[in-house]
Amino acid sequence: MTRLARAALALAIVLGLAYAGYRLYRRSLPPLPAVVMHDAALAPLLEESLGARLRHAVLGSAADGRVAGPKLIALTFDDGPYPVDTPMLLATLHAARVPGTFFLIGRDAEQYPGLVRAIAAGGNEVANHTETHPDLDALDDAAVTAELTEDVATLGRFVSDPDIRHEFRPPHGRFRAATLAAAQRAGYDTILWTDDPGDWRNVSRTVLADHIARYATSPEILLLHNGRPETVALLPGIIQRFRNAGYSFTTVADLVRRLGPGPLNHAARTPLPNPAD
Repeated sequence: MTRLARAALALAIVLGLAYAGYRLYRRSLPPLPAVVMHDAALAPLLEESLGARLRHAVLGSAADGRVAGPKLIALTFDDGPYPVDTPMLLATLHAARVPGTFFLIGRDAEQYPGLVRAIAAGGNEVANHTETHPDLDALDDAAVTAELTEDVATLGRFVSDPDIRHEFRPPHGRFRAATLAAAQRAGYDTILWTDDPGDWRNVSRTVLADHIARYATSPEILLLHNGRPETVALLPGIIQRFRNAGYSFTTVADLVRRLGPGPLNHAARTPLPNPAD
């Protein structure tokens, strides 16, 4: 083997190991804190999350000390509102007698104020998802604050839900520590999730439902998206599966008020039983 071939082989091995480590790291739980309160110390929280990832990747789920908590779930929906899908989503939640937490974009709410009012009138929670849905990790502190302030000004013209001023989710889940700090200074709790089934991708409701059942946690903040027909279609079945497993549905605000951030940031995976069992 020539020197060049040996070098190429060594590079391939290093890159392969690095990629395998990255994939293992990405699969490990928890991916992030589920909730970052407005008065939380960021450094210990983020360092704990990184350490838990590595422990889980190397030693498995028993290493992070997670235990099953209360069987409470908040269904959350990012983006919108949208003229076709949002009414379908609201009708599905109403029929199931389940509330949702809607993280709405200001520029979309501006176009469909009646839908914003309908979301709140249906007993759902409305929260802040920024005015224009940018990648906040690319913005400075002033721009992050402006996105939050403009969104609350827009939503506040249509609904009186106080959570538009207290709960925020970063678009695409993209943020830096500085982003979280800017949100804290503006008085916001950053709400992430305990499970992201990836309904923003073009995948079938069967794939989504299987993921949700396999990666369910107790308690749970489930990340879903407004404007996705497959999400609307899977909801009745997945709601029934959670109910059959003993879960109660609530909003994010109620979940945080009842439990605090600890059980959410250390939620244990609790897969849902198979319907045939």
